[in-house]
Amino acid sequence: MAVTKDLHRRLAAILSADVAGYSRLMSEDEAATLAAVQAHQKELIEPKVAQHHGRIVKLMGDGLLAEFPSAVEAVRCAVEIQRTMHERTLGTSPQRRIAFRIGINIGDIIGVGDDIYGDGVNVAARLEGLAKPGGICVAHNVVDHVKAKVEFAFEDKGEKQVKNIAKPIRVFEVVFDEPPGGRVSRDIENPPLPDAPSIAVLPFANMSGDPEQDFLADGIAEEIITALARLRWLFVIARHSTFVYKGRAVDVRQVARELGVRYVLEGSVKTAGSRLRIIGQLIDAETGKHIWAEKYDGELRDIFAVQDDITERVVAAVEPHLYAEEGIRASNKPPENIDAWGLVVRALSLLNKLEQKRNQEAQALLRRAIEIEPSYARAHALLSWAIWWASLCYWYGDAREGYRQAAAHAHDALSLDPSDPWARMISGLCLSTAGHHDRALGELRTALNLNPSFALGHTAYGWALLRAGSFDEAIAETGKAMRMSPLDSFSGFYTVIHGLTLLGARRFAEALPYLRASVAAFAEYPGHYNTLISCCGHLGLIEEAKEFIAIRNRVGPKLRIGALQMNMSTFAHRDVFIEGLRKAGISE
Repeated sequence: MAVTKDLHRRLAAILSADVAGYSRLMSEDEAATLAAVQAHQKELIEPKVAQHHGRIVKLMGDGLLAEFPSAVEAVRCAVEIQRTMHERTLGTSPQRRIAFRIGINIGDIIGVGDDIYGDGVNVAARLEGLAKPGGICVAHNVVDHVKAKVEFAFEDKGEKQVKNIAKPIRVFEVVFDEPPGGRVSRDIENPPLPDAPSIAVLPFANMSGDPEQDFLADGIAEEIITALARLRWLFVIARHSTFVYKGRAVDVRQVARELGVRYVLEGSVKTAGSRLRIIGQLIDAETGKHIWAEKYDGELRDIFAVQDDITERVVAAVEPHLYAEEGIRASNKPPENIDAWGLVVRALSLLNKLEQKRNQEAQALLRRAIEIEPSYARAHALLSWAIWWASLCYWYGDAREGYRQAAAHAHDALSLDPSDPWARMISGLCLSTAGHHDRALGELRTALNLNPSFALGHTAYGWALLRAGSFDEAIAETGKAMRMSPLDSFSGFYTVIHGLTLLGARRFAEALPYLRASVAAFAEYPGHYNTLISCCGHLGLIEEAKEFIAIRNRVGPKLRIGALQMNMSTFAHRDVFIEGLRKAGISE
């Protein structure tokens, strides 16, 4: 074979990269994957390689090969690529997220034209295959050259035998997602998980390209940390510990291990003119599962109002998801190993269904939790809520006795922990049901002061305001609750109370769609039908009302005005409610 004239040997640092899971991504959406990879190559990788005095030898569909005259520059380039890729893909779903694997080796290469060949190239490619998505693996000779010249640590992964390379390769992983100061000593063990559910809120990434917007991203993360810390059942890592990760591409599992938490909340902030977009996502660090993700768009006017609004909405969304995850976790344990906390979260997940059988099961779990830990305020508060709801739904037998029992457990909960927002909320509902409106509103305001992101608390407060005759305030509160919890995990409870407040204000046409949605969400609850029938009566929808009356009387005791008048005697919306029932044809 003729030897090409421009063939020559040289020593170089070789960087090999590819896209993890490229075949799967292409099979799911070929055009989108190809466009995204090409954009990352053109907008990120090519400029970074040039910035660090490297040369891209070739771009392949799923990766690239580059050479550098300096191993230090090769490693720094790789780290910057991986950190920036994390930021660029932060808002992408895990299934569609593109992550590069990078391998770096120092070796003798053969240059033929613009291309390079040799074992130095082959070893870099094998190292790339050993790297995790978003990670970097390097050969031992790279570590020898750069360890005193870069701020990154290296973790020895041992010798690896790889395909088509005669001798095993000593492999090191670049640790670039550590707090400043390098890797924590192996002699210091990571903190154990606390008994309570635990979470770390990472600094939100500023995706605006304007360093001056860092304060906005930092402010939102700090406000969320403060708001989550109000949830006394939740162990929240302090800001000073999480902000050491600011500006770094991190592996949330590694962060969680170092901080000793089960959940991690991360996000990004991007501004464009007066527009603002915030993305947040909650991750179970043990499994890597994404529990919740949401995107918030809005106008950037009053920065403090924006921070408050986003914080309330994020915490209102995150809290029920954490409860649900903890409930699932507890349900997977053997019954004899479930503690009082596990029983409570399982009970709450059952109560969210608002079904008679689930309610009875939840009451049994909560009574067991109280037996295990009599001073557990949240268990008493949730038992009060379960009994109160059962009484409202005609499930308790003697409703008056049910309300009395609910009030007693609410009193016990407050005695044990006056700062528990659930205890304050159910205490307020019990007082409202008994017609003690001023005291009820005071308790409910206290519940919301304790936890402003308590969506269910806002609905309860709106309900109490309605009964007290403050119709406009009631509509505002129940509307806020629905915005904070748009999926309404309480089986139509948020929508029916919002519809009821609109009905109380005689805004019947606005109320109708919410009341119809409530019946569709929870067809076994007679109370949803009562409000819908009254609304139909006011709007002259008599045929529709008759259909719902027939269904309503199959799922509960026959609807009669006399009993409702007595039960609602102290409620400000009683007259408009009864008027609609009469128009719908309900007899006295």
